[in-house]
Amino acid sequence: DVTEIEEKEAQAKQEEQIMKEQELSNLLHEKRYLKALGLAISLDRPHTVLTVVKAILKEPEGRRKLEENIVRLRKDQKEAVLGFLVTWNTNSRNCHEAQAVLGTLLKHEAPDSLLQFSGIKSAVESLLPYT
Repeated sequence: DVTEIEEKEAQAKQEEQIMKEQELSNLLHEKRYLKALGLAISLDRPHTVLTVVKAILKEPEGRRKLEENIVRLRKDQKEAVLGFLVTWNTNSRNCHEAQAVLGTLLKHEAPDSLLQFSGIKSAVESLLPYT
């Protein structure tokens, strides 16, 4: 019978999730946006990433700060953000943030580098009608 072991594993995962949520909240409060973005991306939380992007844009010189943070993400994190912004762009409430992130990616990534992103073709196809 492995029920007890599975329950302990599930409880451990839930506790870890709660700890990460708290850490994310603390990072946002401390305005440590790069770490907050990385954590939200690793948790696969598009809405939380959007919340972080909105918080950055509300800062004085928000566009510049957004660029600084997006540029410092790893390639896999940028790919994840690209996937998230495709969804954000379809909603008029979030399209400005999506366009800000997309503009940053297009400005700072070489075309050859962008072509290496997984899912770039479908992302571009999805972005075109709404952009």
